[in-house]
Amino acid sequence: MFTSTFRGGIHPPQMKITAGVPFENLSIPHLCRIPMQQHTGKPAIPVVEKDQFVKEGELIGKADGLFSANVHASIPGRVTDIGFYPTPYSEKGLCVVIEAEGSFSSDSFSEKKDISSFSAEEIKEKVASAGIVGMGGAAFPTFVKLNPPSDKKIDTLIINAAECEPYLAVDDMLCRNYAEEIVAGCTLLMKSVSVDKCVIGIEDNKKHAYKALKNAVSSDKRIYVKKMKTKYPQGSEKQLIETLTGRQVPSGKLPMDAGVIVQNVGTAFAVYQAVCFGKPLIERFITVTGSIVKKPGNYKIKIGSLISDIIEECGGLTEEPAKILLGGPMCGFPLPSTDYPVIKGTNGVLFLSKKEAGNDKFDPCIRCGNCVHICPCGLMPYELGNAVEKGKTDFYQSLNPLDCMLCGSCAYVCPSKRPLTHFIKIAQQYVRSKK
Repeated sequence: MFTSTFRGGIHPPQMKITAGVPFENLSIPHLCRIPMQQHTGKPAIPVVEKDQFVKEGELIGKADGLFSANVHASIPGRVTDIGFYPTPYSEKGLCVVIEAEGSFSSDSFSEKKDISSFSAEEIKEKVASAGIVGMGGAAFPTFVKLNPPSDKKIDTLIINAAECEPYLAVDDMLCRNYAEEIVAGCTLLMKSVSVDKCVIGIEDNKKHAYKALKNAVSSDKRIYVKKMKTKYPQGSEKQLIETLTGRQVPSGKLPMDAGVIVQNVGTAFAVYQAVCFGKPLIERFITVTGSIVKKPGNYKIKIGSLISDIIEECGGLTEEPAKILLGGPMCGFPLPSTDYPVIKGTNGVLFLSKKEAGNDKFDPCIRCGNCVHICPCGLMPYELGNAVEKGKTDFYQSLNPLDCMLCGSCAYVCPSKRPLTHFIKIAQQYVRSKK
């Protein structure tokens, strides 16, 4: 069942100034700072030593258990340090620092394999070996998603090509340029979890990407490409599932409880590269954008590249940024400086001016109900915000903060500019600490 859209949601200005801008390869960085924590779960364990020379694609961090992911060298060179540096996951995250040395081999991952010959188990093994995680931002280890418990009956694979966050255009361009590879990745993912139906959901503002995907799936009747209304947060898993299947994920449950597995379109592309060419996840496409970026665009970068180096290659900034975000303006992760590396889940870097960022001042709640009306999860954000602000912890659990996906829609529509997302995050942390 395909529905037109989900309940609630908002329509922020798209600001996709890099839509249609061709991909460009950034120069090989002189240094990569590669975190061992680039995924949901336990950090990888370093398997290299200081002063060791590593090849491009060589394993440098081994997954520590099931909920972890392998990490590989994105450039050839010498390990100059294994120490603690600021990362998107921690102010003191363990990193392997590599200085570029030696030559890059253009044919390292050029031998193409017949993907139809691989079994489901072989596909999953290659996904795990390549260190693939969700490329939409959450960075959940893909291998874990491909191994649902035996009592969960999965019948549908959903590929998320919505890219509903303002400013970001990397998934749009990925679909335009690599539609056939993405579809091949879909077939591999379908085979790995033994399903015969795949639905690719894409918002109706991406006409060129939609056409490319439709052409790519024309010969495979198991894969459908569905247009969805452009609305935020259409790319959230539960809203995507509701729109594309008519099913609702129960409170406190996961997509697999609705018979669905969701993967990002970038993940499908990475799976194709891993199985077809044996290429680990050592680089990715990102959007670098904002009105103060001299050369905004969509770029292929090496994992571990520092944002300071990336922005220098993009011509620099026209003014000092008021806010730097990994991701889009709604769910993006704020950074205090550019001394941070791009990781596997980074789909964009956004630089906002003072005018765009606004200020941190907010007023009391006026109980207008706007936040309730647009909440995609059916929550009462203003009550959660008031409870947190007044320290009424006894009310947290009854207001179901864990059902919130922190999309930021409530804060966006609040006329008092209240930081409702921040308040709800505090409530979530409190409730989790009591479990």
